[in-house]
Amino acid sequence: MQIPRPSQETMELFRSVVPEAPGVEVKPMFANLGAFVNGNMFAGLFGESVGVRLPDEAVREQLLAIDGTGPYGPAERPMGGYVALPDSWRDEPDRLREWIGVALEEVGAMPPKVKKPRAPRASAR
Repeated sequence: MQIPRPSQETMELFRSVVPEAPGVEVKPMFANLGAFVNGNMFAGLFGESVGVRLPDEAVREQLLAIDGTGPYGPAERPMGGYVALPDSWRDEPDRLREWIGVALEEVGAMPPKVKKPRAPRASAR
């Protein structure tokens, strides 16, 4: 599977629309960027596509009713619970901020993600 890379311009746009809030961090993820709150991803880039995680199915369906939205992630394996925002919203950063804010609120209400302990490495013989 090919993982598309975002342009520098898209990464800058993404960073500019992710709110600065307690527990929020933007970090690299598979050659793209992800926005996390308390360890849970709530928004991300997949190439030039901005996507949000909406655990509430009714809210997700409301967003999917808007022209230009669709599955987020690889075409052969889209990420469940995520929606790609319309490309046309790149020129409307307030619309991106609005839905990223909704995703932050929903995902922020989830319990913090607990890091799994690393499995011990097998020693060489």
